[in-house]
Amino acid sequence: MASRLKRGKGSHERVPRDDRPIADRLSEIRRLASDPAVADPEQFLHLLSDREPELRQAAAWGLGAIKDVRARSALEASLEDPSPGVRAAAAQALGLLARPESREPLERSLDDPSPAVRSMTGWALRVVGSLASVPALLRHANDPEATVRLWVAAALGHLRTDAGFAQLLAYLEDPSDRVRRQTVLSLGQFHDPRVPDLVRPFLADPARRVRIAAAVVLGRCRDLESVDLLISRLAFDESWVRPSILIALGRIGDARAAAAVAPYVDDKAAWVRVCAIRSLTDMRAPGAAVHLRRRLNDPVWSVRGAAAEMLGFVGDASDLPALRERLEDTNPWPRRGAIYAIALLDLTEAAPRIREELKHPVPEVRLAAIWALGRLRDDGAREALVTMLRQLHPSTAPAESFAQSDGAVRLLSDAADRLYDTTIQAIGRLHPQESGDLLLVRALAESRAALSEDEVERPARLPHIEVPPGATPPTLGQLFEAALPAGSDEDELGC
Repeated sequence: MASRLKRGKGSHERVPRDDRPIADRLSEIRRLASDPAVADPEQFLHLLSDREPELRQAAAWGLGAIKDVRARSALEASLEDPSPGVRAAAAQALGLLARPESREPLERSLDDPSPAVRSMTGWALRVVGSLASVPALLRHANDPEATVRLWVAAALGHLRTDAGFAQLLAYLEDPSDRVRRQTVLSLGQFHDPRVPDLVRPFLADPARRVRIAAAVVLGRCRDLESVDLLISRLAFDESWVRPSILIALGRIGDARAAAAVAPYVDDKAAWVRVCAIRSLTDMRAPGAAVHLRRRLNDPVWSVRGAAAEMLGFVGDASDLPALRERLEDTNPWPRRGAIYAIALLDLTEAAPRIREELKHPVPEVRLAAIWALGRLRDDGAREALVTMLRQLHPSTAPAESFAQSDGAVRLLSDAADRLYDTTIQAIGRLHPQESGDLLLVRALAESRAALSEDEVERPARLPHIEVPPGATPPTLGQLFEAALPAGSDEDELGC
């Protein structure tokens, strides 16, 4: 592919001429790239030799979007395209492919005269994630373009070397608040006892984005020494910073903070109310359930959803009537939260109502219902779960925007991508291996037989409530092993 590309760049006439308007051709590229199952890499490869830079740039982007590794060498060749837009798109695409073979060509692109290309190259090297890139990144640590320094900082945090840590210390005084923000976040990726002491002063940085990053890192470090400082900042910092402070206090889990956090359950900003609800829940504050119950009827859907879901951690069986009400909410987010809470509280009497949500049009609600029915071990859901399994596919589904008109919150949901794996888990929790349930066993065996070994060995995509941040999920194969009877095969099942 690389040799064909190089010939094409020198002789555009070898590419079939397409006289359609550029806008129409760009629209076609976007349409094809949106569905990797039908996109033709060869079409994009031909376009890398088009005479129009806009189309070459779009083709490089498209090859990255469909993540076809066969395009690697052609994209590496495009790092030398005359157009900086094409070179930047090629670097981005190579980052999306994340192949270690692309490390050296990308490192050479750090010398590109275009700041946009150098910036995208820094991002791509972070994604490729090779320790061998550290010397090249350090050579460009003082790039005059702030965005390049930002991505160098991000890569050094991801790679976590001693030399990278030393450079990040220097970046703490960078004049760009964007670089300082990324530096604080990158330091937070090191398991180094010095990090909290280094980050704590940045709670007073003049740039709010840096203060937010500092709160995030101190929360992840569970830094008890920062509790009093975080509480003091909570009282006078702006509403854009308060959510990160609230979440940090919840993660640290010091009960001293509960009294300071509780008033923000009634804050005028919906996103602050959501974070206060989660903070009180995370720290298991005494009386947290009382505050959450008050917000089950909040006028904003995101707050109702957070209150319902978090009741699953701090509520009790007496909350079932109120959670049933949220199952009838006009917005799907509170319905989702109520389903998770009912399952967490093990309120099995609500299982028949949850089964109805398996047909809900919003993937987030269906995902919650599948997970809940498995956790509740609802035998009445057997046939419905088998039917869903036979309709689902394990391939990655694109994330979807989830929003409603009442409130400014907009969420990006990947629930559709998690339905298949969660259904496998839910069926397994019905214990078909113990009961010898042929309906469940046959469905699982058929589904397992249709998967490649690479697919079976990947980490399972389960709801976030099942796999907390930082936790390692089981593989998809482990879910099958837990669900299928030992030694079952097609002959024994009659499949």
